[in-house]
Amino acid sequence: MAGSSEEAPDYGRGVVIMDDWPGYDLNLFTYPQHYYGDLEYVLIPHGIIVDRIERLAKDIMKDIGYSDIMVLCVLKGGYKFCADLVEHLKNISRNSDRFVSMKVDFIRLKSYRNDQSMGEMQIIGGDDLSTLAGKNVLIVEDVVGTGRTMKALLSNIEKYKPNMVKVASLLVKRTPRSDGFRPDSHMRHQ
Repeated sequence: MAGSSEEAPDYGRGVVIMDDWPGYDLNLFTYPQHYYGDLEYVLIPHGIIVDRIERLAKDIMKDIGYSDIMVLCVLKGGYKFCADLVEHLKNISRNSDRFVSMKVDFIRLKSYRNDQSMGEMQIIGGDDLSTLAGKNVLIVEDVVGTGRTMKALLSNIEKYKPNMVKVASLLVKRTPRSDGFRPDSHMRHQ
């Protein structure tokens, strides 16, 4: 199964941001005027995010072996991250000796109703998941919190017998309720 449920001491596949990190002074950056007075600091500069997404794309291509990829973007939060990641994946494909075909599909996950866990997850949208059989699947999510929803999605997808499933997340939230799930590629808030 994709990702890992173990606490890995090696953070080589992610950027770690400690809880006591004070962030960068706002005077170091330009930002939209409508945010003036609302922000205290910059936690992760845009350039670091862009560079990290490019590195994630390289890691994904290495892991998948320059094979065709079915990308499942988890909406709504994952859209911009997914678009940027796919663009980097396409650039790598264009500059390699093997064309990598990518198809992107969009899903929404519903596991809560009125702030209460429903116990099971509902997948909304997307093509018929049976088309994932034998494919290399990349799930792209903006933030992994406890990991429970992602584990439920992975369990659901594994029923369709894909060749490989990888999870890329922009951020992993450290929370005491975490079940220890970690995506294959991510930044990490510690």
